[in-house]
Amino acid sequence: MKGTQSPGPARRALGVGWRLHGDGRAPQPGAAVMPDERLSWPRTVGLGAQHVVAMFGATFVFPVVMGLDPNLAIMMSGVSTVLFLLVVQGRIPSYLGTSASFVGAVAAIRAAGGTTSTVTGAILVAGLVLAAVGLIVHFAGPGLINKAFPPVVAGAVVLLIGLNLAPVVADIYWPQDQWVALATMCVVVVTGVLLRGFWSRLAVFVGLVFGYVFSWVLDMTTGPITAPGATGEVSRHLRVQLSEAASAPWFGLPTMHAPTFTASAVLLVLPGVIALVAENTGHIKAVAEMTGSDLDPVLGRAILGDGLATAVSSAVGGAPTTTFAENIGVMAATRVYSTAAYWMAAAAALLFGLCPKFGALVAATPGGVLGGITVVLYGMIGLLGAKIWIKSSVDFADPVNLVPIAAGAVLGIGGVSLKVTDTFSVSGIALGTLVTLLGYHVLAALRRPVAESAPKSRPAPVAQTREAAPMTPAPAARLVPAPVQEPEPALLEPGPAPAVTAS
Repeated sequence: MKGTQSPGPARRALGVGWRLHGDGRAPQPGAAVMPDERLSWPRTVGLGAQHVVAMFGATFVFPVVMGLDPNLAIMMSGVSTVLFLLVVQGRIPSYLGTSASFVGAVAAIRAAGGTTSTVTGAILVAGLVLAAVGLIVHFAGPGLINKAFPPVVAGAVVLLIGLNLAPVVADIYWPQDQWVALATMCVVVVTGVLLRGFWSRLAVFVGLVFGYVFSWVLDMTTGPITAPGATGEVSRHLRVQLSEAASAPWFGLPTMHAPTFTASAVLLVLPGVIALVAENTGHIKAVAEMTGSDLDPVLGRAILGDGLATAVSSAVGGAPTTTFAENIGVMAATRVYSTAAYWMAAAAALLFGLCPKFGALVAATPGGVLGGITVVLYGMIGLLGAKIWIKSSVDFADPVNLVPIAAGAVLGIGGVSLKVTDTFSVSGIALGTLVTLLGYHVLAALRRPVAESAPKSRPAPVAQTREAAPMTPAPAARLVPAPVQEPEPALLEPGPAPAVTAS
């Protein structure tokens, strides 16, 4: 493929044909590199590596938080990205990294004694449900999303998904090393706020590297720490333990396993589907605004692609996937929206995933470091829900918006449990989402006929004493100043002072 030659029909259908943009060196003045274009291949490879760095932090932090293999998660993120690009036919530039939408549900599953197979089985079902939603949206139209998940409901679900994780930070990660957690948190906050452009989007990665190195320095200078470990058992141990990383091979396939299915676990993760629908919709709207393209016709394909990718990843023991906001930031900074760069990023992720030593190094991340990172990440996830409310101007003066959301938020964030039978209960995010979603739609449906049947007040008739004359404009009056009259002298003479009486 040379110059600006257009790809053939088959390659366009798969989204793997790109025209060369200009001379291939950089975006032309005032223009952007569109999804079906590319720069020169060396520059495209470099852009792909940049996308890998942007998604790296969250993509391997979240698997570690969920107790999943980070090596497998990174490898499957590359596979998921390829699958997504094929499903959307190359029209939506996107990288699929590890989703945080299921972190709270996974913590609840593990707290109830669930295994990794139970976790991935539940996520696989959620991925298939998400794919089904994508098919429905594709055939019914994108308007269905706004009807089923209005901003007030979507924002509430995202809010409680993030804030429900606060006990995970407080009870598991932070106690493992509170001072490392505090220092790591400060680095993430300062990096995200004070740095500009691309570097501010690497705040999680910078915090992770800092916390890792800081923990190693403390081990060398102050020795082991006496604190709870990942299991909660208090012991004396080094913060950074690299024995498994040292013995891991440089090349090999990650460990895979088959999922198992439990109804209670599936119910816990299903609310995450709403968050993924909201994430995909927001991603597509952002890309459409940057590229000036109408991407509504492929919204269903995007949700379908994400659902299939999540199902494929979890089928082999990998993590759930989603489109990444970090990569949107890279596109905005470079003005390069070429999907060729994402194919290069996917290839790089596959290579990283085939290095077990790298995965073991990531898995050895100290708990205190994860505590400092997650305290920021979980809060940001929750505040994304509030951002949805603000952007959509949700009116909380309306009781239909306020009451069910308030009830669902407390149930979800507080981890309230509703015991249905001796072996089945609904709690936390699942219960909060059910109350929010059903409460909103039921109350809105019940209020509608009441509002329609209420007597409508009519304005009081205006009394008319005579037949109204036709409204004809009066001729403009000339403004003539009135003659100034001098006051009479008698009026200027002071009279007697008024009498003052005591009250």
